[in-house]
Amino acid sequence: MLKHPASKYRPFPAIALADRQWPDRTITQAPIWMSTDLRDGNQSLFEPMDAERKMRMFRMLCEIGFKEIEVAFPSASATDFNFVRGLIEGGHIPQDVTIEVLTQAREHLIRRTMESLKGARRAIVHVYNPISKPFREIVFGMGKEEVVNMAVSAVKLVRQLADEQPETEWMLEYSPETFTAAELDFSLEICNAVAAAWGATPQNKVILNLPTTVELATPNVYADQIEWMHRHLARRDSVILSVHTHNDRGCAVAAAELALMAGADRVEGCLFGNGERTGNVDIVTLAMNLYTQGIDPGLDFSDIDEVARTVEYCNQLPVHPRHPYVGDLVFTAFSGSHQDAIKKGFAAQQPEAIWQVPYLPVDPRDVGRSYDSVIRVNSQSGKGGIAYLLEKEYGIVMPRRLQVEFSAVVQRHADSHGGEISAAGIWQLFSATYLEAVAPVRYLGHHLFEHGDLQGIRLNVEIEGVEHSLAGEGNGPIDAAVHAMQSAGVQVRVRSYEERSIGAGSEFSDARACAFMEIAHAEGGVGGYGVGIDANIVTASIRALLSGINRVGTGCVEQEGEGRTVALDGASAVA
Repeated sequence: MLKHPASKYRPFPAIALADRQWPDRTITQAPIWMSTDLRDGNQSLFEPMDAERKMRMFRMLCEIGFKEIEVAFPSASATDFNFVRGLIEGGHIPQDVTIEVLTQAREHLIRRTMESLKGARRAIVHVYNPISKPFREIVFGMGKEEVVNMAVSAVKLVRQLADEQPETEWMLEYSPETFTAAELDFSLEICNAVAAAWGATPQNKVILNLPTTVELATPNVYADQIEWMHRHLARRDSVILSVHTHNDRGCAVAAAELALMAGADRVEGCLFGNGERTGNVDIVTLAMNLYTQGIDPGLDFSDIDEVARTVEYCNQLPVHPRHPYVGDLVFTAFSGSHQDAIKKGFAAQQPEAIWQVPYLPVDPRDVGRSYDSVIRVNSQSGKGGIAYLLEKEYGIVMPRRLQVEFSAVVQRHADSHGGEISAAGIWQLFSATYLEAVAPVRYLGHHLFEHGDLQGIRLNVEIEGVEHSLAGEGNGPIDAAVHAMQSAGVQVRVRSYEERSIGAGSEFSDARACAFMEIAHAEGGVGGYGVGIDANIVTASIRALLSGINRVGTGCVEQEGEGRTVALDGASAVA
């Protein structure tokens, strides 16, 4: 329980909209996007962007595909004023991009704002004033009529000054600040008055932006407010209905999505949700949400890492590693069950089929990510993730029972050392466990010969440092090698055998064969795997037999929790 009772707060009242339509609608197309990273996002930074960072951000926003960009609050500082002038005079604004600037509804600020835009090809002038009761009565000491007059007078002044600069194509945006905290009928009154003062027509529309200046209620309440305005505006065909959702309750994305269902045409926000207090709506998340529903967002996030690094540089704020779609860990699975499902999903996914890989709502490649970071291993991981990394990075496709056996090796290392284990670290463990271990029996060479219907082998090995030339016969090379080892007193039997080619581009590009052999003592008991790799499949098979003998026939497979120790990057791990 919090220190003070919740009764000091009141629940937000429901909206009287009995026949609301938005719950039965779905979003079918992307909205008009307006980035306010350079204005709302910038003014919320501990250290606002300098001119170089602002220009870098502006260029990136244009490259992503934004056609409307709020670039400054030019009456607020010389830095902002000069940035607008630099964009215009330097010819930095693409032909299909419209810049937008913000001003309060005050005469001297409006004049300064209009001055900053001289020579612009096309510009949106964004005027705002607070309209809710606390602002009217506490902050300004005004009645409703005075608040309406403030907005209308500002719009008329913008129109007058715009007429004096006919070389620019002008558009007006009006925001009744604190819309969500104001009476709906008063919001409607002031918005209709502004549209009339601007002379809005279907050919010369006005942008009416209805912000959650502070998020006060659940997203469905905001959707009701938007639908009520959408249905009651006097000049709806002459209005672009815009939303600007803040994230005070953590619901900015949901509020914007429901607002689009409720009739909104346009969304203002910032990349990754930067903004005052808890931020604006996160346009990356919102746009990618549309993308995962089969809707082209009209914004290019195909290199999401580059976007993130640029935003981090310009804002001097980090992007959280779990941030939707872009965080460094959002396509990473540590959980064993997740890894297993993802691995199977990748194997089943066809190139042109509908995406349905478990646990991954979007194909990482679509945002410029590789699959390298999808599955990573720590103490929470399982055989699926380990198998995936060995296959992806080293071309080793392990049999299922070997996956189970080797995952225990990795698990023990992770438990004892903590942290994440890289693909290279897993390979070191695999190699030390199955391929390169210093062991009693070492392969030196072999020669095959035919003996009637049987296969014969002369097998040269080193046992406990002493060379031996062994001979054996059987129904094939493996059986012959087993009998050769039995002649040296090593009593084992082969439970299962598989051979597979190694994936192209792996570390063993010149060694195409990998053999997996499950070995057990001849009299039964604990069994385990041996692995062999060689250009010749018979040699790979013999190496797998000797690998298994070293782990099982000489007691190296763990029994009662015991095992041998191998080196891994200077540390030790039980294998």
